[in-house]
Amino acid sequence: MATGSEPPEELQRGTAALVIARAIRNDIESGRLAHGRQLPGTRSLAESWNTSVATINRAMGMLADEGLVINRARSSRIVHYPAGATDRRGPRVILIGGYPGSGKTELGRIVSRQTGWAILDKDTTTRPVVEAALERLGNSPHDRESETYMTAIRPAEYEALMATLAENLQCGSSVVVTAPFLRELSDEAWCGRLAATVAAYNGTLQVVWVYCDALTMHTYIRRRGAARDDYKLAKWDDYADGVDFAFAPKIPHVRIDNSAGARPLQDQAKELLSTVADR
Repeated sequence: MATGSEPPEELQRGTAALVIARAIRNDIESGRLAHGRQLPGTRSLAESWNTSVATINRAMGMLADEGLVINRARSSRIVHYPAGATDRRGPRVILIGGYPGSGKTELGRIVSRQTGWAILDKDTTTRPVVEAALERLGNSPHDRESETYMTAIRPAEYEALMATLAENLQCGSSVVVTAPFLRELSDEAWCGRLAATVAAYNGTLQVVWVYCDALTMHTYIRRRGAARDDYKLAKWDDYADGVDFAFAPKIPHVRIDNSAGARPLQDQAKELLSTVADR
């Protein structure tokens, strides 16, 4: 007879199956495993969980009894969780790129306020970790120009940002993502992977490039007074000579002009959203 501190005998025998069923249930209900997705085969699941086929079958039986998994021929199983499915259009992603000081974050905030979607800004999301890592490596926390930053820190920044985007997509959440994306949007392969990731979650992607002329950009950068911009301002002529003002992403996109004489960002954001809403 089990004591008060011991689980019932049947629970002891089925603990592994219960744990596996619980983990898969959590993945289904959190959106990691979307409605209609095919689960890996029984043997593959057994290998990944380091358990027996019989244990996997017990776990799948529990989920099938709950209606979360539908069993098909040849051990094929499909996630069944229509309550967690997003609308037919799926989540929306507006990815905004542009040179530092172009106004991409401001545009992102305007779009976020108009839609109620989450905003994922690279600097806001990663800056404290980036600064701590740079200091640990013996660099200034405001360094954004050195080889150390470019090769050791920057790739991790973007990896974290895109992982956060993917997690929102898994949950069916629409997002606005803002970062320079200079290397990324000039790489056709990266652009293709981005489009494929959004499509995998039945999402809609709109890439936006924010243009700003040199004089306006200089004014914006000087006004915001961020320490990470000290290098740019100290060597402005050299920095501006390295800016490709004719840059265009290697993916279909909308160009927003944030130069001093351009239409207000608010108006351009409304126009942008009207085209997104029609898709």
